[in-house]
Amino acid sequence: MPAITPAPLTARALLLDMDGTLVNSDTVVERCWRRWADRQGLDADAVLKVVHGRQGYATMALLLPDRPMAENHADNRVMLAEETADMDGVVPIVGAPAFMAALAELPHALVTSADEALMQARMGAAALPVPVDRVTAEHVGASKPDPEGFLKGAAELGFAPEDCVVFEDSEAGIAAGRAAGMRVVGVGPRAAAFGPDVHVEDLTRLRVDPTADGAISLTFLP
Repeated sequence: MPAITPAPLTARALLLDMDGTLVNSDTVVERCWRRWADRQGLDADAVLKVVHGRQGYATMALLLPDRPMAENHADNRVMLAEETADMDGVVPIVGAPAFMAALAELPHALVTSADEALMQARMGAAALPVPVDRVTAEHVGASKPDPEGFLKGAAELGFAPEDCVVFEDSEAGIAAGRAAGMRVVGVGPRAAAFGPDVHVEDLTRLRVDPTADGAISLTFLP
């Protein structure tokens, strides 16, 4: 039985995750987190199942619930420095350059668990434009799956949550978008298992068009 093409979505603004959604940084993430797991005596494969989408300190707290949070924040600073220095293998998600070009004059914001330095480095390595409006790790008090980042992104753009569509790849990110009261487009193989409103294999599988009343139409392709 052929797959059913999802119905189009209409939004006033788009909120975009970075890693796994616009930028493929999986090889770097795996290298850095495997080193951390080895230092902690943890199974690296198990660690890698939960790292995506969260800020590093939140992942560490999940994996080491009895460890003082100050140690998690200290390790997170080390992790961010390691990741920012390692751009080997960082590339755009398939279709990301054309997708970002289509959004150039439309309301959109980046909402990422990376800090500003890591975000700039990875978007630069992938040769993608950095949105003027963005919410990075420095701007929130709680990591995804908390909705704070997406709610701040919507507020910065001046739109209600229900008028926004989130693009995400991870379980934590999809949960955050849903908790914010937003519709979610899941991007890539990870996202399919976490119940986004629409799932696309990559960013070539949709078309972005402005509407006559200033909204954004998302058409999904078979």
